[in-house]
Amino acid sequence: MTASRATHSISAVERDTGLSKDTLRVWERRYHFPLPQRDEHGERVYTQEQVEKLRALKRLIDRGHRPSKIVGRSLAELLALVDAEPAPTAPAAGEGTTIVELLRAHRVTELRQLLGQTLARQGLAHFCLETIGPTTRQVGDAWMRGQLEVFEEHLYTETVQGLLRSALAALPPSTQPPRVLLTTFPHEQHGLGLLMAEAMLALEGATCVSLGTQTPIVDIVRAAAAQRADVVVLSFSLAYPVTLAVEGLEELRSTVAPQVAIWAGGANPGLVRRAVPGVSVLQALEAIPEAVAQWRERRRALRTEP
Repeated sequence: MTASRATHSISAVERDTGLSKDTLRVWERRYHFPLPQRDEHGERVYTQEQVEKLRALKRLIDRGHRPSKIVGRSLAELLALVDAEPAPTAPAAGEGTTIVELLRAHRVTELRQLLGQTLARQGLAHFCLETIGPTTRQVGDAWMRGQLEVFEEHLYTETVQGLLRSALAALPPSTQPPRVLLTTFPHEQHGLGLLMAEAMLALEGATCVSLGTQTPIVDIVRAAAAQRADVVVLSFSLAYPVTLAVEGLEELRSTVAPQVAIWAGGANPGLVRRAVPGVSVLQALEAIPEAVAQWRERRRALRTEP
């Protein structure tokens, strides 16, 4: 990728890298990267070189690396670290054509057909657990290296989300407990993980109500009461600042009704390191069936108590 002196606003960097403005500011204070310049209005602006490094950091964080361990490395070192790890695998179309190649060639119909056939063959649960994860990492790696444009990555995400929504709509409606409210905190824009969690919950017969992403905490509390939610599920990407997640969960736990369970999902390791009392952390989608079973068992036990 060719370096450039072109500068980008913080909003543009947020869109281009998938890292929230809050994350960028936290890294600036904590790790002294990225250190933005200021434009004539005093607003933060970032160089193309910084954006490229932020893209690489985002991909490695999505693979489980901690920011504190990699932010200080050079772009070349980060790319070498990506190369040193096993490449994610994803379903291929005819003659070995990959998802990335379909996106680059703008063969949208074939992309939808390939993913739709994979979903039909695997079923919704295995599609979420075995296909979407590696495929999303593959697409993200290609975007990081400049092999895909931002709009092409967005096209992939929208295609997958459309498939998942259609699959969810085709499931028989459920009125069984638990009644689950799903959302993310403000500045957490990643909705694919939330949709996958909804799919796993629906397959367990839970009644799901999704608010989508970026819901203020006060509105989560109001929605939980209005919807008579038994559980509030929140999704956190690896890039979401741990301090914001913990503070938000503490506020939510102190304000939502005490009988409402709170489950925090996603691969953000900080949720485990900084546990919040009264909040259950589900580290993987595979943990959802057991969490639902345990919730139902506790409910049965409460009903049989003298």
